[in-house]
Amino acid sequence: MATDRRTAILEGAARVIARRGVRGLRVEELAVEAGVSTALIYYHFKDRAGILRHTLEFISDRADRYTAADEGAAEAFDPRRELERSLLLEFQDLPEVRENSTAWGELRASAVFDPELRGELARTGLAWVHDVAALLGEACPTVPAPTLTASAERLTALTEGLSMRWLSGGLPLHRARELMRAAISVELDQLARRRPPERWGGGEPGPRTFSEPGAASH
Repeated sequence: MATDRRTAILEGAARVIARRGVRGLRVEELAVEAGVSTALIYYHFKDRAGILRHTLEFISDRADRYTAADEGAAEAFDPRRELERSLLLEFQDLPEVRENSTAWGELRASAVFDPELRGELARTGLAWVHDVAALLGEACPTVPAPTLTASAERLTALTEGLSMRWLSGGLPLHRARELMRAAISVELDQLARRRPPERWGGGEPGPRTFSEPGAASH
């Protein structure tokens, strides 16, 4: 029961943020939205900063679920197909996806003025970049890690930008998906043309460790 109520609070917070923005999130309104008392909200999350931090985690986890690979799929794993599938699933005309992406955009906009929230968003974004870089690395195993990270940064940034254009009516859904698919193809083609890394004395490539976003270079 406690877990259900905690989830209800986080779902309510995502709805309120998507509808009114971070500044519009009031604990009293959240209590009404979630059907709980304000005391219960403070019990689970301590303060408003805690609500925002855990809502960000909730939004990120929910996106992971609706973009996750289909474990029951019969076909063999193809990293290129999986990369395209996972990024294109960010563009679905479903209430959950619209709400999630809108709330994410509101949190990112508020982080401009909120250093604590900025740090949480940076950590969440870094995990997404690493996931995309890992898929790129499986598709193009000879490419150095910094190059993969830079490519993942571009693709995730474009995903966010196209999502906001679509949600705000600047692009129809099919056009956003077309642009995303074309960008993925361009990145993969560029990576495929990269020379393999220099080899160590034993003839094996050096170990690959994905770099921090911002430290990557071409």
